[in-house]
Amino acid sequence: MMQTTSETRTEDEGTAVEAGTKATERFAQSVKRSAPGTASKERVSLLAGEMIKAANDLVHKHQVTYDEYNALKAWLIKVGTDGEWPLFLDVWLEHSVEEVNSVDRPGTVGAIEGPFYVPNSPVLQTPGTLEMREDEQGTPLQFKGHFTNTDGEPIRNAQVEIWHADAAGFYSQYAPGLPEWLFRGTVMADETGYFEIATMRPAPYQIPTDGACGELIAAAGWHAWRPAHIHLRVSAPGYQPVIQQLYFPGDPHNEDDIASAVKPELMLDPQPRTDGGVGEEGVYNYVLAKEGQTK
Repeated sequence: MMQTTSETRTEDEGTAVEAGTKATERFAQSVKRSAPGTASKERVSLLAGEMIKAANDLVHKHQVTYDEYNALKAWLIKVGTDGEWPLFLDVWLEHSVEEVNSVDRPGTVGAIEGPFYVPNSPVLQTPGTLEMREDEQGTPLQFKGHFTNTDGEPIRNAQVEIWHADAAGFYSQYAPGLPEWLFRGTVMADETGYFEIATMRPAPYQIPTDGACGELIAAAGWHAWRPAHIHLRVSAPGYQPVIQQLYFPGDPHNEDDIASAVKPELMLDPQPRTDGGVGEEGVYNYVLAKEGQTK
């Protein structure tokens, strides 16, 4: 949770350093909770050696000057002091890691997790409503679907961890002035595998640009936009979990997402609610593979 002093500020008064530091702290905690690394010395030597060689090849290929080299050193140091290594790696590298690690998994397609996941969000039963403010901006969205296995059988005890930004593009616990669990929750599906979640449709946003990553974006003449998306971690006992982001058709940044994470299979296409309620409803069904199952 953000420090008490931040509660007197609005969400847009937060800084990249604050968000980056929080992301770095959470990542460090998650690594401590996870099993020790199992990479062999041979694997470390292979990967680190090829990465170093690639960097040296780049220097020779483009005749890097000392001014450029020193600018790189200064920038790399700032990435660390700003706490933005999770942001940098998740925006520009994670999509390739995700593709490599999910290529043999049957069922629903996954995507990157990003740096703003928070574990142990409030548990809700279906139909669940995510925490939001009384004057929350945006369009109400009923997100619903079913869990089945690759044989088409309903999955029991499935859950949906969901989180997303608000209409201004900020995530709770990473910007000041927001309720702790705003747009975050763990929703349990019912015995038939059905889930239903009431939330608000998020908007496109720019990744933090007042830190080291923003300096790179400005120096390179890139843009910092991500299309509107909902983050999800879906799981059930005995099945392989799936980390995902769902996007919305027609978003202007689906084609040039700075994180290169949009896939055709990840489109959620909300329509007017069929029950007469206010807002939209979007249906997305999940097919999970059993543990150890491959294509």
